[in-house]
Amino acid sequence: KMDDDDDIPQLSSHTLAALQEFYLEQQQREGMKTSQGFNQYSIGSIEEDWQLSQFWYSDETALCLAKEAVLAAGKGGRIACVSAPSVYQKLKEQDGEDFSVCILEYDRRFSVYGEEFIFYDYNHPLDLPENLLPHSFDIVIADPPYLSEECLQKTAETIKYLTKGKILLCTGAVMEEQAAKHLGVKMCKFIPKHSRNLANEFRCYVNYTSGLD
Repeated sequence: KMDDDDDIPQLSSHTLAALQEFYLEQQQREGMKTSQGFNQYSIGSIEEDWQLSQFWYSDETALCLAKEAVLAAGKGGRIACVSAPSVYQKLKEQDGEDFSVCILEYDRRFSVYGEEFIFYDYNHPLDLPENLLPHSFDIVIADPPYLSEECLQKTAETIKYLTKGKILLCTGAVMEEQAAKHLGVKMCKFIPKHSRNLANEFRCYVNYTSGLD
């Protein structure tokens, strides 16, 4: 009689341990979501969707950009996050700071944030709700979803419509010339990091004196 066990591919104990750890992490994450007091703004509450070209910043980068935005907006300032949900989520964690924030985002999962969420498709840069008045934000932080001039140009229309003046743009280093051309922004020394390493070098660009140099 054949030994039935021979046909069953055995996972190495190392692989098995890694797999168990992965499932455990997933369970813990799901558990966190349902447990009382879950922080709905933490990054884990909405996973990045690569098909939408979403890549979250590392925790340190998101926090650094959020703090920069609060400083730049000033007391009682209004901040718009255009396609930059991980910065938005960090801003929501800044308790006690005096500012308000909106998120313009294509991914409708962010509608859980209620009235602060505005559905946004860069292909229709000025298709915005009427209550979103022109030049009503002290600073606009934007991270166009694609590294293409077309995407930057269209997102730039939105940024220029929303901002009173200050712009903080995060995009690839390769976009430096286009960023200057369409938004008049210059590259900062600060290098944003993502939670997963991206092939393209990312940089921040501003049109005001920022704390990112």
